[in-house]
Amino acid sequence: MLTLDSLDQLERHKKNGPLLVLFGGVRCAVCQSIRPRLQRLLEARFPEIGFAYVECEQSRELCAQQGVFSLPVLKLFIEGELQLELARNFSLGEVERQIDRRYGLWQASQCGM
Repeated sequence: MLTLDSLDQLERHKKNGPLLVLFGGVRCAVCQSIRPRLQRLLEARFPEIGFAYVECEQSRELCAQQGVFSLPVLKLFIEGELQLELARNFSLGEVERQIDRRYGLWQASQCGM
């Protein structure tokens, strides 16, 4: 898992393939709880998707630039474009379904289907 703290880093990693970014905080219990679960989900189901974390208390400018004003926020980037954004209230099951749908569509387009 990557830790990002600048817009330049985010932009660079968005270009390296699919990337799921968790915007969270040290004092956000939900953020700290879902972080390892998301990592396990990606490793098990979507190993091709990179995973990054942004500590919003330390990287306030990056969070503001990304429109993150409440926690947690998940953003999925594919080919540098935002494909999914979930904020505050979401389940890991919903995250898995949403990623599966969008990632599956992208994979199908790569195969020329």
